[in-house]
Amino acid sequence: MWFKNILIYNFPADRKITADALQEKLAAKPLLPCSGLTRQSRGWIPCAGDGRLVHSFNNQLLFALGTEQKLLPASVINRFASERIENIEAQQGYKVGRRERKEIREAITEELLPKAFSLQRTTHAWLDMENGRLIIHAASSARAEELLEFLNKTLEDMPARLLHTALSPMSGMTDWLAGQQPPPGFTIDRELELREAGDSRASVRYANHALEGEEILAHIRSGKRATRLGLTWNSRISFVLTEQMQIKKLQLLDIHKEESEAESAEAQFELDFALMTGEFAKMLNDLTEALGGEIISS
Repeated sequence: MWFKNILIYNFPADRKITADALQEKLAAKPLLPCSGLTRQSRGWIPCAGDGRLVHSFNNQLLFALGTEQKLLPASVINRFASERIENIEAQQGYKVGRRERKEIREAITEELLPKAFSLQRTTHAWLDMENGRLIIHAASSARAEELLEFLNKTLEDMPARLLHTALSPMSGMTDWLAGQQPPPGFTIDRELELREAGDSRASVRYANHALEGEEILAHIRSGKRATRLGLTWNSRISFVLTEQMQIKKLQLLDIHKEESEAESAEAQFELDFALMTGEFAKMLNDLTEALGGEIISS
């Protein structure tokens, strides 16, 4: 199981939690099925096949938030409500008013919700206790904030905050392109988005395109700044860095295939997690350093 899109949070160095303590805390708030008129339910679910809520290796903790949501589209409610309103008007000979329409919609919702199908999704997170990081596997900040909010309720005190570096990702990526010199250990790949500041916000995107030469420099001289850039770290991990310090399209390159072969699914999961956390942690350390280091707020 590999993380593909991540958001990175930091927490104070003195905030320590063991795998057993985290397991106990998460077990107190498990995911419960939506029942009755409940539209959505959140809770912790097993993150691996052994049924445990926390998978631990070398001071790295993996866990997962489950969210169950009833599927009851407004179009379905409107259709049933319209049919009922038409019947009332036909039987009683008067137009149904706005207030009564609202009451009918609410009644229809209460009738249909217990019968609605449920959709469940999972968001994984990894606590790197060695480096004081919380890495959430999510493509959007809203999804990550959902897990972070529920984690705060579960642990009662988890003051995590987004990673902030001395040099913003936009400035760093633009400087690397302008100087045609990526930071040590990194190479520039063939994906880029440049955007102009100001009201126009004109942008240009490159995919599978060489990023050397006068064309890129001309865009930068005209005022455009890099908002997405493909990078590879030590020929081992490729990814796309965004201006919000999100990391997308994470991929461990083929060199790792021989390093992560196991005899069973359980052993494979343990090997994959060990490899992922070991490599990603080193890459994040180097990337943070390339952007001038982390800013520690008081």
